[in-house]
Amino acid sequence: MKKIEAFIRPEKLEDIKEIMDELKLNGLSIMQVMGCGNQKGWTEFVRGAEVDYNFLTKIKIELFVTDDQSEAVISAITRRAYTGEYGDGKIFISDIQDAIRIRTGERGDDAIK
Repeated sequence: MKKIEAFIRPEKLEDIKEIMDELKLNGLSIMQVMGCGNQKGWTEFVRGAEVDYNFLTKIKIELFVTDDQSEAVISAITRRAYTGEYGDGKIFISDIQDAIRIRTGERGDDAIK
């Protein structure tokens, strides 16, 4: 099993949600986060004073998939979140040792299907 964490532009969220239906995935967690990277942020003048906005709003997506689904999901996220500009985001992939569905006691891949 794999845990996929993707940090994307907020305007790309609907595109990413469509991947769930296309690839017949079950679960997805979404969080609004703030951060900085190569995109850096921007500077504005507020009442005559220069203000730096270093942290930009991003969406963090977490999903758990079987090993055989992972490359298709990563490829789809990369394709749908791409703009070619700084700030497109990042994807992190982790191995998951086990998962348990509390309601049924199913373990492993069965717990995330």
